[in-house]
Amino acid sequence: MSRRPSSKGRLNLICPSRTQTRNSAFAAMSVTHKIQRTANAPAGPPSDLETKVAQSLIELESNVPDLKNELRPLQISAAKEIDVKGGKKAIVIFVPVPQLKQYRKVHSRLTRELEKKFADKHVVFVAQRRTLAKPTKTSRVKQKRPRSRTLTDVHDKILEDLVYPTDIVGKRTRIGVDGSKLLRVLLDSKDANSLEYKLDSFASVYRRLTGKEVTFEIPVQPTE
Repeated sequence: MSRRPSSKGRLNLICPSRTQTRNSAFAAMSVTHKIQRTANAPAGPPSDLETKVAQSLIELESNVPDLKNELRPLQISAAKEIDVKGGKKAIVIFVPVPQLKQYRKVHSRLTRELEKKFADKHVVFVAQRRTLAKPTKTSRVKQKRPRSRTLTDVHDKILEDLVYPTDIVGKRTRIGVDGSKLLRVLLDSKDANSLEYKLDSFASVYRRLTGKEVTFEIPVQPTE
């Protein structure tokens, strides 16, 4: 609220109009609607980064006609910024598992548009999955644990999410003399041109989310 002097020297109060107030409230409501806290997502109000991601999705929905229908029902559950080798940063956008299939329909276009908005940062999408501990003899729950909730399966799915739409064509685990493990993930060479610049980001994100060391490689195709 500000003041300005009247013609008679008195101060008049300038209040925001009802339209401005309604627009601000609508914008806040829209951002809130775009963030759905699913299981395993952080509790509490959205962070500044999550708010910016939600606002970016709303702007793309409004300004890019061919994305409007696809983006309207989509939400995020969280977002996190991760340091990448070479001083760069990556933004991990966590999405509700039931919406992953819809996200993949616009994955390539949406990634490009968001990387324009978040300059010099790589954007990746990962489903917000949840693991269940292996039942023990003293566990109250006797129901068999679904494979999709095992740590191994969740980590495998994170790999697939990170490199989508590229296929993983091979995996190798190298064990060092000190017992350390390094996972080598081989990616389809047909996507080499669109992937090479992101390989360090994939490795940094996977390490941060799982605690495992990994390298992503694109096999060189033999020349005829």
